Amino acid sequence: MAGYVPFKGSYTPPPAGVDPEQNPAVLKLREAMPGAIEEVSAFRDQVSIRVFKEHLLEVSTFLRDTPGLEYDFLTDLTAVDYPSRAKRFDVVIHLYSMSQNHMLRVKAAVGDGETIDSVSGIWKAANWEERETFDMFGIVFAGHPDLRRILLAEDWEGYPLRKDYPLLGYGTYTS
Repeated sequence: MAGYVPFKGSYTPPPAGVDPEQNPAVLKLREAMPGAIEEVSAFRDQVSIRVFKEHLLEVSTFLRDTPGLEYDFLTDLTAVDYPSRAKRFDVVIHLYSMSQNHMLRVKAAVGDGETIDSVSGIWKAANWEERETFDMFGIVFAGHPDLRRILLAEDWEGYPLRKDYPLLGYGTYTS
């Protein structure tokens, strides 16, 4: 290949893992509202904070407004379905702090038929993300300004990203 020069320097791998308990967001949250955190973990060096859904708005506002954290950008909001659990869904929010160059994942468990507070008043980007999550999983975001289907027709039956949704849709079984 023209212009290709193989790397001849030494390679230093990243540290062998991150201690989530030493993350600034975890430390500050544990100090400010210790009852809000259910657990913390790290995967591939990204920290996740699982909070009780009743504290989601308070935690979200804290993460956005606290100096040194300043998670001012919601990059993604979605859900994961675990049908065998009592609280079937995890609402997953990915946050980024532009001033600190930090990423954080916030999770909250929600049972089927339960509601969770909307964070669209904290991060405007959550508006369409919550609508998509409602449309695909059927999770209702309390306080959302316009919670209605965004990807599927209004008369669509069911929620396609639930694990119990038929592969070909309802009424399409063949023998």
